Amino acid sequence: MSVLTENYDVAIVGAGHAGCEAALACARLGLETIMFTVSVDSIALMPCNPNIGGSSKGHLVKEIDALGGEMGKNIDKTFIQSKMLNVSKGPAVHSLRAQADKQEYTREMRKTLENTEHLTIRQAEVTEIMAEDGVVKGVKTYSGAEYRTKAVILCTGTYLKARCIYGDISNETGPNGLQAANYLTNSLKELGIEMYRFKTGTPARIDKRSIDFSKMEEQFGDERVVPFSFSTNPEDVQIDQISCWLTYTNEKTHEIIRNNLDRSPLYSGMIEGTGPRYCPSIEDKVVKFADKNRHQVFIEPEGLSTNEMYIGGMSSSLPEDVQYEMYHSVPGLENAKIVRNAYAIEYDCIDARQLYPTLEFKNIKGLFSGGQFNGSSGYEEAAAQGLVAGINAAMEVLGREQLVLDRSESYIGVLIDDLVTKENREPYRMMTSRAEYRLLLRQDNADLRLREKGYQVGLVTQEQYDYIQWKKEKIEEETQRMEHVHVGAVKEVQELLQQYGSTPLKNGISLGDLIRRPELSYDIVAPLDKKRSELPYDVREQININIKYDGYIRRQLKQVEGFKKLENKKLPKDIDYDAISGLRIEAKQKLNAYRPISIGQASRISGVSPADISVLMVHLEQMRYQKPADSSEKVSMKNP
Repeated sequence: MSVLTENYDVAIVGAGHAGCEAALACARLGLETIMFTVSVDSIALMPCNPNIGGSSKGHLVKEIDALGGEMGKNIDKTFIQSKMLNVSKGPAVHSLRAQADKQEYTREMRKTLENTEHLTIRQAEVTEIMAEDGVVKGVKTYSGAEYRTKAVILCTGTYLKARCIYGDISNETGPNGLQAANYLTNSLKELGIEMYRFKTGTPARIDKRSIDFSKMEEQFGDERVVPFSFSTNPEDVQIDQISCWLTYTNEKTHEIIRNNLDRSPLYSGMIEGTGPRYCPSIEDKVVKFADKNRHQVFIEPEGLSTNEMYIGGMSSSLPEDVQYEMYHSVPGLENAKIVRNAYAIEYDCIDARQLYPTLEFKNIKGLFSGGQFNGSSGYEEAAAQGLVAGINAAMEVLGREQLVLDRSESYIGVLIDDLVTKENREPYRMMTSRAEYRLLLRQDNADLRLREKGYQVGLVTQEQYDYIQWKKEKIEEETQRMEHVHVGAVKEVQELLQQYGSTPLKNGISLGDLIRRPELSYDIVAPLDKKRSELPYDVREQININIKYDGYIRRQLKQVEGFKKLENKKLPKDIDYDAISGLRIEAKQKLNAYRPISIGQASRISGVSPADISVLMVHLEQMRYQKPADSSEKVSMKNP
């Protein structure tokens, strides 16, 4: 029987947040790219929370943008409320979060994809990965059609053998009632890929008209909106924003839940998959935090053209009748009408330790993986991985060096390193606490850290690159100048200090030292600086942070130096760990299984001790010194 056969450079399986970034990266780098989805209507779908960003997640979106990705640009076009979180704390943990208009977000991303050269979108279910001798050759779809490619990127999200569950109801569907992908798992297992079964969940959606907002606290957006994308004009995002609302569960809510735990599939054993620790269901919260008499509930609009409201903080898999009773016990939701039931969703994903930090499978050349399929949770984590997988698939096809981001230069590096190095038995969620060098990895300097890498890859324009180089120079020049501009205890200075509640001067002082005072800043001391030139806000912000946190930044930079030394000690792909004397048996087993790319990565593998690392480093030194001897031996053998 004849079947359709087509040739492309890269195939992307899935069109969620990971798939979109992967497809755009490959196509923008000039590769003929095809993206498969079970439904074209589900492109960039937001099946759970209606927001982008948040604590640490905002950092990821900024980094995606700095590398040349699309998520930041897309949310800037489609948000309905924006808020900077953690502003009462230091700049390291400031995180941008925006409520999205879900339909607009999907529509806008689809428009971008459909108008990208070299990109083909195909509605079809991929059922098989074609591979020969450990090298990927393409994909097959349910119809039997074959698509021959040089690389394949798996971005299947929560669709593989998906099952949506509430009470004793189990539907074999993907999120939002969309078609599940039921056949690809078997193909992956045949290729020797180890699979996990994970679970996540979502709360009910409630009709806005049935909510009594007078019993809730109104939550406003920021007066001055900060865009996600470094390319967005800040004036373009100053819009009229839509409010969110805050209410709370109570003892009655908790009693209803406790009385019905025997009907919860989470506790009855009906759900097999492991759920996310840091995004628990309301049943989980009530059981695990029994001392809490209330939990926050955020009422968030799903968009401007719908009355659906997202009930944040109350995801559940309880039966339908219990859901009604539970939601009705919450102030403001007494008469709430449910549009969509809350549900849990189970799906197949992989043990990401099977991947290199490039997100390529160790045992199948040309097969890459990104997003929730790698055992992570969240739109932002997915998009970040999709972008890296897309870049590296393109680099492999083009015969160029692949991109590896380490823990000292980006949150994306932390995310991927954690996924491919550590054992994750539950959906992984990014948090600021996971980043050791978070003072250096701020969201405000993502462009300074990563724009150049995006440019080297080919996703950042010459103009953007030139601006970053200029920006770096100006920050450095002005930061240094502030240390050499001095002011005395004159009337003008004293009046300004008094105005901001700052201690008066007795002697002369540098502007740098004044800026370090908590109540002052680079912009505040501007009237005292007669020779100051006009600089953009983003440059002034960096100067202020660099001066204020100079000592802490220097300390972290010194720590990074030590980290880099281990990361730069690369381990050969073909190294035989069994042949290294002095390594413990467990270390040999773990190192053979993980195949780390560097001493640094090896040191973060559970079961590999500091003593094992010392043995490895000695072995690397021996290999380095043996190489010249080996080569001379070979010469002498040829010329006896």
